[in-house]
Amino acid sequence: MDWSIQETARMTGTTSRTLRHYDAIGLLPPTYIADNGYRCYDETGLVRLQRILLLKELGMPLNRIAEALEGTSDPIAALGDHVHSLGRERARIERQIAAVTATIARLEAGEPLMAEEMFDGFDHRRHKQEVTQRWGREAYETSAHWWESLPTTDKQSWKATVEELNQDWTNAAEAGAGPGSERCQDLARRHVEWLRDVPGTPASDPSGNLDGYVRGLADMYVSDPRFAANYGGVEGAQLVRDSLDHYLDVNAGQPQ
Repeated sequence: MDWSIQETARMTGTTSRTLRHYDAIGLLPPTYIADNGYRCYDETGLVRLQRILLLKELGMPLNRIAEALEGTSDPIAALGDHVHSLGRERARIERQIAAVTATIARLEAGEPLMAEEMFDGFDHRRHKQEVTQRWGREAYETSAHWWESLPTTDKQSWKATVEELNQDWTNAAEAGAGPGSERCQDLARRHVEWLRDVPGTPASDPSGNLDGYVRGLADMYVSDPRFAANYGGVEGAQLVRDSLDHYLDVNAGQPQ
């Protein structure tokens, strides 16, 4: 049995535009083109698409997904690996739910909170492999050492700064602000300053590729649902990306 591009998009919760993009970059060619010009996919195509969507959910960019797909010829074994990764993520989320539920219960009962219990499942080290693959082991180790050495109050302050910045971006998107507006350019300036304050990243290195690093992150904000959620969804993430791109264009060659 084969499925048209519209049927495939509907079944998978994606869009025909996305599937056409995957075809254009060679990530998911259709099985064949029907007489009416529609792209069609067979079972092999659907399995490949399932793997693509799973890897996206795990935070892998499209270029790395292409490498992963070409690096294995056994779809069953590959899907088994995906199931294992999803199981780890599910376990982490279940731990977070349990931790938050326990906090609620203790607050309602007027009992003292247990810090170790509250933050079970929130370990930032789960991103070690992802950060190492994208920016190198030194970047991860430097950033991890910086974070782990921060006092609890400084960690809380840093998280509050991030949350405030994310909310301001979301508010700007909801207000219909444009990337080149004074509001969004000020947010872009704050965003770059925030990235500069994280040791181990190219943004914090005076000789690092700030432009490429920020633009690469900005693209990830749009392509990765985990990042897009920080800005109210894809449209908010697109505003962040376009604003950062505009900021870098305007300030090219200038100290930032």
